[in-house]
Amino acid sequence: MDFQYLESFYTTVKYNSISKAAVALHLTQPGLSLQLKSLENEMGTKLLDRSNKGVRLTEEGKVVYNYAVTILSLKGNIKRDLKNLQENHPKLNIGSCYAVGEFALPCSIYIFKKFYDDVDIQVKLMNSTEVIERLLDHTIGLGIIQDHPRMGEVIARTIISDELVLVGHSCGGQKKIDLEKLKRLPLILREKTSSTGYLLEKALQKESVSLDQLHVIYHLDSPGAIKSSVSAGNGFSFLPKLMIKKELKEGTLEQIEIDRLKIVFNYNMAYRKDSVLSGQEKNFIEFIHSNRRGFC
Repeated sequence: MDFQYLESFYTTVKYNSISKAAVALHLTQPGLSLQLKSLENEMGTKLLDRSNKGVRLTEEGKVVYNYAVTILSLKGNIKRDLKNLQENHPKLNIGSCYAVGEFALPCSIYIFKKFYDDVDIQVKLMNSTEVIERLLDHTIGLGIIQDHPRMGEVIARTIISDELVLVGHSCGGQKKIDLEKLKRLPLILREKTSSTGYLLEKALQKESVSLDQLHVIYHLDSPGAIKSSVSAGNGFSFLPKLMIKKELKEGTLEQIEIDRLKIVFNYNMAYRKDSVLSGQEKNFIEFIHSNRRGFC
């Protein structure tokens, strides 16, 4: 079986489009179609139904796709482990949501290196949606994500819980407001594809409030940038407590309670369901769930 054909099949299903998959694989559409046809000939059955709405797996295609996910994951693990042996030291590729990656994980990495100083650790910061996507396309081996609607696509184990809170400088001297007052506040929010956006929208929907009813002055894709904007008095925002502990303690940011709105969520360690974890990945997972993790 040709690995390239299998990867082309996997990518086509992932993008639900031959044209998009061809771009991702740097192939022409006819070239990709030929590879898919060759795989179907080798399997002796039709694997995909094609239409103007995209592609759909046949029952036989579902079987091949499930094996393709496992085979490609193993291939990636083999290449990773061989590369680690050749370089004479193991590597950890971790993707992390911004709140943990920017404000808590650096201290954990420092402590982990005290125990495993030969490990080369690379941490990439992105939102939780991107972390899940990078796990699924084998770019990273481990991820740290907030609660997310796509968590079922990976294995996710809770690390700690946190709370999304409204913060700003002054709200007319009020420490607690209702939802009607919230609608009038100038808000700076995360991008809609972020877990923070998802958590906020979900909590508001329970109180029959939509994001469109809020006075959002702009969106930023970095919680650090949002914290800077709010600290400068440019508006209010919802931020995880984990990343603003210092500011709340020093009084440079004020927490404002909202009647009937409390947003509690988890940070989770995530990895692919079919992943064969390396020794160092297992060590890091055990470490991050222990009291030794030392979040900043």
